[in-house]
Amino acid sequence: MTELRVYLPIRDLQPQFAAYLATPLRARGYPPYEGQNSLIIEVAPALAIHRIADLALKESPDMEPGILFTERQFGLLELHADDAGELDRAGRAILKGIGAKPEEQLAPKVLFHDIIDDLSDQHAIILNRSRDASILVPGQSLLIYEMMPALFACVAANEAERAAPLATVNDVQMMGASGRIFMSGSHDDMVKARDAITRTLEGVKGR
Repeated sequence: MTELRVYLPIRDLQPQFAAYLATPLRARGYPPYEGQNSLIIEVAPALAIHRIADLALKESPDMEPGILFTERQFGLLELHADDAGELDRAGRAILKGIGAKPEEQLAPKVLFHDIIDDLSDQHAIILNRSRDASILVPGQSLLIYEMMPALFACVAANEAERAAPLATVNDVQMMGASGRIFMSGSHDDMVKARDAITRTLEGVKGR
């Protein structure tokens, strides 16, 4: 039995999030670009992700896999393409192959969020030592948002950037026990980003 944990179509990748996905740390395969569409899937047990990749790439061989990764318990695949229809066809082939429906994925759960205004120098320095995306600048507002499963941080970050395009994506932690987003900018932009993330997560159907 293959358990579908996350089935995540992401339309119209935003500039910063696409660049983050394209970094060597994330895109061990083909890097995605701004404006492309993505499909991210997580299953258990971990090695079942190779059957998922096989089903998808044989159905739509022109797609590009960006991430194929196995953790201890879960397997992760990210696919992207210019044509959203290709991803939809691949997604249907995957779901048919494992006998699952999109709404059988896990529903996202919000664990925590906060906006910290006028970030101190010391706080920015220590966060910058561990971030994977853009630099945090002291004096700005910082949005932190945590959810489960971790992969929902991907669609959440993309929609937050869409809602607040002047904000800076500082880090997106998309693997592990929970997902975390760090964004910075004006207080008003952080409110827009936070609300966009909340709306996005509330709109996901799952068990």
